[in-house]
Amino acid sequence: MTLFDDNTAHNLDSATSTSVAEHAANPTEGSTPDNTPQPVQTAPSQDEKAMIPTAEDFASALENFTTETEEAASGDNVIKGTVLKLTPTHVVVDIGAKSEGMLPLAEVLDHEGKPRFQAGDEIDVMRDKGQTEEGYINLSHQKAQKLRAWDEIEKAYNEKKPIRAVVVERIKGGLTVDIHGARAFLPGSQADLRPVRNLDAFKGQTLEVSIIKLNKKRGNIVVSRKQVLDEEQSEKRSKTMEHLAEGAVLTGIVKNLTEYGAFVDMGGIDGLLHITDMSWGRLTHPRDLVNVGDQIQVKVLKFDKDKQRVSLGFKQLTPDPWLDAEHRYPVGAHVSGRVISVTDYGAFVELEQGIEGLVHVSEMTWSKRMKHPSKLVNVGDHVDCVVLNVNPTERRISLGMRQLASNPWDALHEKYPLGATVEGRVRNLTDFGAFIEIEDGIDGLVHVSNLSWTKRVKHPSEVLKKGDRVKAVVLAIEPDKRRLSLGVKQLQPDVWETFFQQHHVGDVLHGKVLRVASFGAFVEVAEGIEGLCHNSEAVDANGQPLQLEPGVEHDFKIIKMNPEEKKVGLSIRAVGEEASRTEVEAYKQPVSSTGGSTIGELMSWKRASNDQN
Repeated sequence: MTLFDDNTAHNLDSATSTSVAEHAANPTEGSTPDNTPQPVQTAPSQDEKAMIPTAEDFASALENFTTETEEAASGDNVIKGTVLKLTPTHVVVDIGAKSEGMLPLAEVLDHEGKPRFQAGDEIDVMRDKGQTEEGYINLSHQKAQKLRAWDEIEKAYNEKKPIRAVVVERIKGGLTVDIHGARAFLPGSQADLRPVRNLDAFKGQTLEVSIIKLNKKRGNIVVSRKQVLDEEQSEKRSKTMEHLAEGAVLTGIVKNLTEYGAFVDMGGIDGLLHITDMSWGRLTHPRDLVNVGDQIQVKVLKFDKDKQRVSLGFKQLTPDPWLDAEHRYPVGAHVSGRVISVTDYGAFVELEQGIEGLVHVSEMTWSKRMKHPSKLVNVGDHVDCVVLNVNPTERRISLGMRQLASNPWDALHEKYPLGATVEGRVRNLTDFGAFIEIEDGIDGLVHVSNLSWTKRVKHPSEVLKKGDRVKAVVLAIEPDKRRLSLGVKQLQPDVWETFFQQHHVGDVLHGKVLRVASFGAFVEVAEGIEGLCHNSEAVDANGQPLQLEPGVEHDFKIIKMNPEEKKVGLSIRAVGEEASRTEVEAYKQPVSSTGGSTIGELMSWKRASNDQN
């Protein structure tokens, strides 16, 4: 059937009327009013007249064409239209009807939200129910797509075969996917074998899905990716089980990481690669060796067929490096490595994969002042060390860093001989003494007993302050223990030595009581010199105990001297006895000149002497 529009009918009708009029005005064939030769005009026959359409025929044909087009558009047939324009919400389409059609813009957006059609493009549509308020015919592009794709979808559904689908957008409860132009629903629970937290990540991806529900009347399609993956897993598992055995070396893909290891997909069955079986060395986390998605070779260590559990190993693919570590790292060898861990007690250095050594904090520097290893090294640093000890059984290597530098303590005797005077800064005070830094990394200890000859110092803060610069005398050096003993009081003469040189047992000294104890009193008999007067020696001439109080002064006789222990024993009673003997001797001298005296006279003299006292 030939279709015409209004203009064609009008032009054709005009042409026909003109031809008939001209023929009537020029009945003579081959002539014109001016006798100019013209083509011969033959009058139409009756049959030809019947074939010439009249104006009424064109109007009728045009009406029939419009009616047939609208009927085609209103049915279940797919019709082709031309995109006229795109609005923010709709697409206006010319379908050749009296009115233009309109469909939602959302039906032609891709996964990125961009229109797949522009003005002038052809588009498959189907007429939807009703019209818009503006008089546009409601159209649907999705229904047209579904109708064209329906045969293929039904075939995949009936044959239970997977079909490709493109994820368009995320909607409530799942995803919208496109199957050859037809929209289908992929529930979130069917997107993967495990629950998916972020469904947005699937947008734009092409997935293999199975059609699990189909309603052609309503145009509903529900698909599942999980079902396809389950079938693939089962098939892979069957093939893997044929080769799975303890000792077998297989290839797998790292599927997931945890703090204790990595799960590896062996092909339908997952195996655990524990962190202790990843490397002969120490790993802080599995990600230090592998990442999700990595393809790795592993060795099957254990396989429980009933529980479907597989234990895998990675380090077992290479020989244990500790087997010959003792020969490759002999004691005294110079080695280098990378610091992989820093702790309070030292730093672990990786010499090679699987071989780590510990540099203890005490082996890092000759200085004793380093508070933490991080002050000297950091993770990732490359350091040179010396092998101090190797224990393959316990898989330990002890390393040292300070051994690569000269030991300043070895030359200390030459620089600071005994008795030499040194000067330094008070770096620290403790209950037992003060540490004085005489050079970088070299500290000497002034014990509290070596601060003063005379003063009884209980704490070094009584004499020194942190930061003071002081002089001291070198008393002892122990390089192996890194000890240096200093003395401050030795800068002055030893008052005890002078005292013992100038005094002897039997000397009578005047002293003052400093403090009293339960067993006696401590008496200062010279500056910085103290002696002890025991309670048994603190009696008068009559043998009566004397009450000694701090600040009281008396004459004391030296009855004991111990230079080594710096001890002096004092007595008040011995002073009284010495006075009595002196008096007796003084009395005897005159009596002996007259020829002697009686005992009675002597006693009378003694009583008289006591009365005078």
